[in-house]
Amino acid sequence: MSYPRLQNGSDALALEACAGLALACAYSSSDEYEAELIQVRRKAGAYGSRHYWQAYAAFALAAAAIAAVLFIL
Repeated sequence: MSYPRLQNGSDALALEACAGLALACAYSSSDEYEAELIQVRRKAGAYGSRHYWQAYAAFALAAAAIAAVLFIL
């Protein structure tokens, strides 16, 4: 039996492999699969950066540098 290929990349390949071989699947439930999928995507940076303070610090440093230049002039 042939299963249609999923479009989500390598993470979807694991699910596709498990779909055909339920007894040999590494995940005992869809909850386990989803939890690992989210963990892998977080490590890859798919959900964005949580380091907003770095952007704020860079903005504050640039603003302070501009203020210092204007103060000197």
